Amino acid sequence: MSLDVAEIRPFFKQFNEELLSVIAASGSLHNAPAGIEILREGQYVKVVPIVLQGLVKVFTRTEEKELLLYYIDSAQSCIMSFSAGLTQSPSRVFAITEEPSLLLLLPADKLTGWIREYTALNELFYQQYNLRYIEMLDTINSLLFGKMDYRLYNYLLEKGRLKGEKVLDLRHKQIAAELGTAREVITRVLKKLEQEGKIKQTATGIEII
Repeated sequence: MSLDVAEIRPFFKQFNEELLSVIAASGSLHNAPAGIEILREGQYVKVVPIVLQGLVKVFTRTEEKELLLYYIDSAQSCIMSFSAGLTQSPSRVFAITEEPSLLLLLPADKLTGWIREYTALNELFYQQYNLRYIEMLDTINSLLFGKMDYRLYNYLLEKGRLKGEKVLDLRHKQIAAELGTAREVITRVLKKLEQEGKIKQTATGIEII
């Protein structure tokens, strides 16, 4: 989708008209349905996505096991794809849309010049680096020191917050894949959380109490 300044201005109020015009001239909009892989592991990044609407989840994979690293929410970007695009190196992560999402695609070959010329764009990606660094530290600490019931409950709270839902339509297999564990472990821990009164499992999904 081609775009004009008016379409992106509401999402980037910190950008001046010159930067908005530059982005509109070279960027593009893309509507991605839920469940679509928008970034592949090993892919050379030609465009860096910024989520305007919707939600995207970013994973890493090791020995056939997947681990959810972080979510990309509105007006946020995948800093790993940004880094891969700037260094012209293959991506070490993959990203999948959690729900239908509107993406702003920025050409990776122009970003180096843009972040040098426009302070606001540089600050945006600096903030993304800081945010993702903190989130990945939390993930590492959770993996090393956190009990699974704590990890799972916080995972459900965060997903509910991002999606604006109290009842989450999730399968045990999906949760296990995103937390890097076995489905049987998730089933057991969900039952424990239900007994503690923190969640309720229903026919429509997992309700956060």
